[in-house]
Order: sequence, then C-alpha cells, then structure tokens
Amino acid sequence: MLLRALLLLALAFLLLSLAPVLLLRWCEPPTSAFMLRARIDAWLAHDTAYHTHYEFVPLERISSNAALAVIASEDQQFPFHAGFDLQSIRAAVRASEHGKRLRGASTISQQVAKNLFLWPGRSMARKALEAWLTVLLETLWPKERILEVYLNIVELGRGIYGVEAASEVFFHRPAARLTREQAALLAAVLPNPHRMHPDRPSAYVLERHDWILGQMRQLGGSAYLETIEGESKATHRPAHASHSP
Repeated sequence: MLLRALLLLALAFLLLSLAPVLLLRWCEPPTSAFMLRARIDAWLAHDTAYHTHYEFVPLERISSNAALAVIASEDQQFPFHAGFDLQSIRAAVRASEHGKRLRGASTISQQVAKNLFLWPGRSMARKALEAWLTVLLETLWPKERILEVYLNIVELGRGIYGVEAASEVFFHRPAARLTREQAALLAAVLPNPHRMHPDRPSAYVLERHDWILGQMRQLGGSAYLETIEGESKATHRPAHASHSP
C-alpha cells in the first residue's frame, strides 16, 4: 500500500511538472513566479507605486545584440551544455575552497527554471526542483525557446521584466533596435537590477559594460548565435572567455 502511494505521488509530481513545461514551450508565459512574488511583496508592503512592466515578444523581434550580450555575461557555454555548466561549477567550487567569493555558476536554462516556476533562495529543496525543471526544459524545449523566454522574463529593473520592457523604459525604443552598447548595459545590471541602472550606470556597471562588449567580440559577434541552432549537441566546446570582473 505504501509503495503504491509513493508511486502515485511520483506520477502526480511528474505530470504536474511536465504539464506547464510542455504548455509553455508553445504558449507565451502570462507571468512568472518571480513576477508574482514581487507583486505579492508590494501588496503586503502597501506599495501602491509598484507596477509590473512586462511584454513578451518573439525572439525575431529582439536584437541579436541583446541575445549575445546576456550569453556573454551569463552563460557563454549556453549553446553547448545540457543545462548545467560543469566547468563553471567546478571553477566556482575551487574558488570557494581557496577562500574566494563564491561565484555564481547558474546557466541561462537554470535561471529560466528558477524565475519562471520557483522562488529565490538557496535551500536544497529549491535547488533540487530547479535541477529537475532544468532537465525538463533542456529535454522538451529547443535552445532558441529557452533563450527567448529568458530574454522575456529576466528582471532588468524593479518591476521591469524582459528586454522589450527594459528597452522601452530605459532607452525609449523597442528591443529590436537595441545597439550593442545598450544591450551590454542591460546585461551589465543582471547581478543586481534593483541597485544597478542601465540608464544611470555606476562605475562598476560601466566596467562590466566594457567587459561584456569585449566578450561579445571575443565570442565572434552575432555569428556565435548561429551555433544555438543545429550545434546544440555538438561535441565541440570552445574555451571560456575571461571571467567577469
């Protein structure tokens, strides 16, 4: 009886996690877990000024500069890994063992899983769910869809989600018209979009902006994005460019 109950629970969990992942492969996410949490937090704090800026646009309506900038900034192995960048994870663990600041090693796929379905935090339960959902995303979605959803739900300012909303708010233009410099500024605030501002960049943001532009050139420019289609499962793995400042 206990075994049967456990099997039913496992089956229910599988179906409950598969259903939204499969649905959102083709449907535009109306919101995300992080957006909902921010709205609830604002409501509990009686923050009537809070507003969510979010507009989902297809990948074809987002400048390739924006796609390349976030890959250069966040996950340079995105076209080649299966959801987890083991090389970066090992490097982060080694750095931590030597007393250095723990560097994030989350891939774009992991960030989509977390931002779309889960909540912030470092608990083992959340990390386990994130890993499982990352596997589902990499199995059921093409890389282009993962990148498209990431570019649409990533937080780039308080209440500002996705490059379309951020481009309109900060640069008064659609995401399709983002320049390399503007895209690099948006990517530069990703470590902390609540404290960093692409339209009022600090010295640190400008330093990251210059680094990201250099990484974009080192990756080969927009031609690098062609590897996302058709070469996602290739065995060739290019060396990492230099790490973020």
